[in-house]
Amino acid sequence: TAKVDKKLNLLNNILNGKKALIVDDDVRNIYSLTKSLEAFKMNIITAIDGKEALLALEENPDTDMVLLDMMMPNMDGYETAVQIRKNPLFKKMPVIAVTAKAMTGDREKCIKAGASDYITKPVDVDQLLSLLRVWLYDKNN
Repeated sequence: TAKVDKKLNLLNNILNGKKALIVDDDVRNIYSLTKSLEAFKMNIITAIDGKEALLALEENPDTDMVLLDMMMPNMDGYETAVQIRKNPLFKKMPVIAVTAKAMTGDREKCIKAGASDYITKPVDVDQLLSLLRVWLYDKNN
């Protein structure tokens, strides 16, 4: 039906033009996630650690969401999420935690640190897109 088509288009348009920050200390992960998200016309900015991520957000206050690797040297994802949430601008911004292993309690730990949701590595792009659409859909309404 036309109603279903309209909804599917709307879902793809939700990602179109949105700005995402990808934070990961492995450039291969950054590369593959960037390619996947750019296919949906998202604008991607990247950082290889927590400090760089915080700088990137300062320079890009219009960032719509963050994909945050939890296991990074120096400032890990947990500390980074806590710092991101200290900024009133980013209180409600979706922060998706990316964890290498899904241990019991990991999700709670991520959420407690300030993540909105989490996904495990290797990242399943379809799962990621579903998550993004859910979290960014609210921003459109």
